[in-house]
Amino acid sequence: MASGSSRTLMDFFKPAAAAKRIKLSSSSPDSAVCKSVTAHCHSESESRLHHSPEDDTTLTNAHQKARMEFNRLLAKARFNLKICSQKVCKAKAGEGDGDGDYVKLAELLVEETWLEALPGELQKPYFLNLCRFLETEMCSSIRVPIYPPRHLIFNALNSTPFDTVKAVVLGQDPYHGPGQAMGLSFSVPEGTKLPSSLLNIFKELQQDLGCSVPSHGNLQKWAVQGVLLLNAVLTVRKHQANSHAKKGWEQFTDAVITTISQKKQGVIFLLWGNSAQEKSRLIDETKHHILKAAHPSGLSANRGFFGCRHFSRTNKLLEQMGVTSIDWQL
Repeated sequence: MASGSSRTLMDFFKPAAAAKRIKLSSSSPDSAVCKSVTAHCHSESESRLHHSPEDDTTLTNAHQKARMEFNRLLAKARFNLKICSQKVCKAKAGEGDGDGDYVKLAELLVEETWLEALPGELQKPYFLNLCRFLETEMCSSIRVPIYPPRHLIFNALNSTPFDTVKAVVLGQDPYHGPGQAMGLSFSVPEGTKLPSSLLNIFKELQQDLGCSVPSHGNLQKWAVQGVLLLNAVLTVRKHQANSHAKKGWEQFTDAVITTISQKKQGVIFLLWGNSAQEKSRLIDETKHHILKAAHPSGLSANRGFFGCRHFSRTNKLLEQMGVTSIDWQL
């Protein structure tokens, strides 16, 4: 679904809300831009009075198509999540193909477009070694909790099909506190306190695009729109950051990034912090766009993340390519 318009997917749902989202103060360096956009919104509203019936029909059809496409992708993501949940439940009940209550790792990547894009990756020796490591971690007598929950390990790939990827946000490894990790980089389930990095992301969004700071940190809406929220490492022990680093996950996620670079065109990579920026070696910059900034953590956000304007820059690049931009407002 491509469009040269400046409208985002969710703007189709609530076209009249565009002006209301601009919350920057009159003293902001962007206030002139905001006033211009607001004036444009009013002008656009007035111009609708002079639209012909054919114009209204075309606009209605575009709204309907946008809504249908978003709902289709959301339903697909939820269906994939349901499949993974069922696999884990069956394994716990002794009905699965795993040993005891352990479902095999490879069975939890269920999105067909990624299985087609990564042929044979799940059968390589390094991945089989990773599977054995995780099985030992999850089935040992000590049983330190592993995050995210098993059915969410591949949530990033299961929520964002390969053919829909427009942008990639790279994280390091999952949150290691109880109830935080959900398989999407920087994202937390609704009802969970916002981590400092995510809160800083929302602050930059507010400054950049006028988005209000949401009451929750569930970023699935971004994932469904084509933002791959990928961590370099997909599992972690409770309260032990980087505890599953250098066990094989990096090779797998490097393969994901390399595959996107080789098989797609015009993807925008948002690389925040040194660890993410190291992945630029895997990306063909003649085919794709790389945006770099400091990490949004409390320690480094003031050193170059605030003011990076990556969200508006991403949308501008997408619009230049004739691709529907991202509605970042949650």
